[in-house]
Amino acid sequence: MCLFIILLLIGPRAVILVWALVSPLQWSAVFGTFLVPVLGFLFLPWTTLTYFLVAPGGVVGLDFLFLALALLVDLSSYAGGGAYRRRRAMA
Repeated sequence: MCLFIILLLIGPRAVILVWALVSPLQWSAVFGTFLVPVLGFLFLPWTTLTYFLVAPGGVVGLDFLFLALALLVDLSSYAGGGAYRRRRAMA
């Protein structure tokens, strides 16, 4: 519940950071390496967080849909930021 509140207030990067500090063994079991979660933290935080939630049971069925939606959210945040910058530059 606490992680959900952090997610709503600060965002997925804060949840990743807090969760990685609280249970580092679980993160290493899911990803196996340190580089992948760091890159996910920087570039695709929603996708990284979603993968962390669905990967322990294996990625099957609706898990692919959840991962695709998370990827779409990450990509749309980049696209929205670019559109905002262009609109602001024109004004």
